[in-house]
Amino acid sequence: MLGTILIVVIILLLLGALPTWPHSRQWGYLPSGGLGLILLILLILMLMGRI
Repeated sequence: MLGTILIVVIILLLLGALPTWPHSRQWGYLPSGGLGLILLILLILMLMGRI
């Protein structure tokens, strides 16, 4: 159940981090950098078997 929720949240974050939205073009690398950090933490947790 938790894995499904995480996948849905990550897909929504990936769609939100796309710089194609007119209001997010001025944000620079902030959304994609934060999302990359979250994905890195999740990858490490998955490799350690915590998720």
